[in-house]
Amino acid sequence: MRRIVFTGGGTAGHVTPNLALMERLPPADWDIHYIGTAEGIERELIAARPRVTYHAIEAGKLRRYASLKNLSDPFRVLRGLAQSKKLIRQLKPDVVFSKGGYVSVPVVMAARGRCPVLVHESDYSPGLANRIAARYADILCLTFTRESPPPGGGKPSRMAGGSGKARHGLRTVVTGTPIRPELYRGDRAAALAFAGLSGDKPVLLIMGGSQGAGPVNELVRAALPTLLQTFDIVHLCGKGKVDRDAVRPGYVQFAYVNRELADLLALCDVALSRAGANAVFELLALQKPTALVPLPLYASRGDQIQNARYMADRGWALHLPQEEQTPETLTAALRELYEQRRAYAIRMRDAKADGTEKILELIFEVGKGEVISNRE
Repeated sequence: MRRIVFTGGGTAGHVTPNLALMERLPPADWDIHYIGTAEGIERELIAARPRVTYHAIEAGKLRRYASLKNLSDPFRVLRGLAQSKKLIRQLKPDVVFSKGGYVSVPVVMAARGRCPVLVHESDYSPGLANRIAARYADILCLTFTRESPPPGGGKPSRMAGGSGKARHGLRTVVTGTPIRPELYRGDRAAALAFAGLSGDKPVLLIMGGSQGAGPVNELVRAALPTLLQTFDIVHLCGKGKVDRDAVRPGYVQFAYVNRELADLLALCDVALSRAGANAVFELLALQKPTALVPLPLYASRGDQIQNARYMADRGWALHLPQEEQTPETLTAALRELYEQRRAYAIRMRDAKADGTEKILELIFEVGKGEVISNRE
């Protein structure tokens, strides 16, 4: 039996691709372990899953801005590195697969030289954690095809390039991102019952990520009188962001959904979303025409803007900069997206969004296992 250690955390986007891969590892052949923090979302999503042994370590956030926690977090990083080294020695994994986030850095560093290490980068431009982790990895899996210059202009990514060799022999492979197989099995009728909708109108699904998107929520609610003339709306608002005063026929809010997401994706005709890479590629894989409202520069490092431009440049999505939107422009854009939905869906069919198979091939290549397919 082969043993694999997964790591990644901090947000759901650093965990759900790991889940997609875990489900495809034959139980008779693979012993699955996960290294994350004791308090992070990764523990909530992973610890109760069958077949997975969870190990908690300390981890300090990697910041490039002033914070009092910068005084204490380096010590947490060092403790996490010591804990990771001990775990890697005990577990003796055949493969380590990292999805990113600050918890992954000490795990990847500890595994270097002891087993093959694969790191997956979701966004067009890498975050600090993966830029560090790539120095210790054997294979870097990229979601986006890198270009110079990046979509919409700007500086080329430090991980620019296609498949091939990079510094210290790092092998880079454009794979796409792992897509959870259950997302392909959504049930429209179940979603209508769950949301309490009739199905008489086209459905707009609004997603702001696991934490929600406050500015997008406010914009949508201001546009409800006109949006509801065209659409029924399912709004995933984020925890603590449901507005009871906004309740009206045809507008349904949920703080967060888990198992029901596949059904809601099957139900929706078009979507409005932030531009995190996992959400973007899940919507692309399911051929759901989407308007993307990326986090603006003042609230991010600009990765979502690059993700949105990449999708828009290929005709796969509509890019709506947050600072340019009003209730009127948002309504007009979403109506136009709906009218052109078939053209968007046709273009999206040519995209190779689901990276599950390619990444599994790499894992089995370095781990000397055999892959089975269970996608319906």
